[in-house]
Amino acid sequence: MLRELPLYLMLLPAVILVAIFSYGSMAGVIIAFQKFIPAKGMFGHQQWVGFQNFVTLFSMPNIGLVIRNTVIIALCKMIAGVIVPVGFALLLNEVRNHLTKRIFQTLVYLPHFLSWVILSGILLNLLSPNEGFVNVVLSKLGIEPIFFLGNADVFPATMVISDIWKTFGFGSVIYLAALTGIDPALYEAAVIDGANRWQQTRHITLPGISTMVVLMTVLGLANILNGGFDQIYNMYSPVVYSTGDILDTFVFRLGIEQAQYALSTAAGLFKSCVSLIFIVVSYYLADKLTGYRVF
Repeated sequence: MLRELPLYLMLLPAVILVAIFSYGSMAGVIIAFQKFIPAKGMFGHQQWVGFQNFVTLFSMPNIGLVIRNTVIIALCKMIAGVIVPVGFALLLNEVRNHLTKRIFQTLVYLPHFLSWVILSGILLNLLSPNEGFVNVVLSKLGIEPIFFLGNADVFPATMVISDIWKTFGFGSVIYLAALTGIDPALYEAAVIDGANRWQQTRHITLPGISTMVVLMTVLGLANILNGGFDQIYNMYSPVVYSTGDILDTFVFRLGIEQAQYALSTAAGLFKSCVSLIFIVVSYYLADKLTGYRVF
């Protein structure tokens, strides 16, 4: 303990932040079971209503739509968030020129380090129906302009594609690392046997990283209700609420804009409980399918 004291001291600021903002804030969950009046304080003489806030929440006409949008967007992001990084990692692994490889890695990593506030401004300009670069190109090809951020049918796909564009480069790092763990002797033996590059990829590369792919897919189940608040909040509008409104933005409007603190807390607690169940299930499956254990 004394020998490793500097390491514990280095961790101390992070532990304090987690204790304050992750565990300390859990006391606020009690609001979900109260008829909360801010003037009385969280631990004041608030009226206890039990599960009435949850009954009211699930009686709201648009709550089913919000949950559906959240699951659809999050599920599409999760699936594409595995397929695209894996594909990119396989393609980049075939590049033999190290300089070219580094250039491509840098280019695709860059969006990951930009916030959605910045990227949303870029996308608003690129996807503008009148002067946006994308629609200008489409018009040159004889295609009618598409209102990407104002068309409820197109908005979910726009969110999924833009999220993948931002994250796939950084997400491919773990698959590139897995590729380095494959024994080169397997490829040498395959070449001697007359296997081409596609056959090597199919019978050596893909099986070699399959465990990592399954692991990342299973762990992604924990984010099934995380549609991406920062992304969608910066780019959605009431016009696309029917397909773009997710639990996080719904809770934000209830709590911050409409001051319905009890209902928003109930919605947030519901999301946390469902996410907890998926986290437990995902780690159980990760242990059974790939042998991955946290503890």
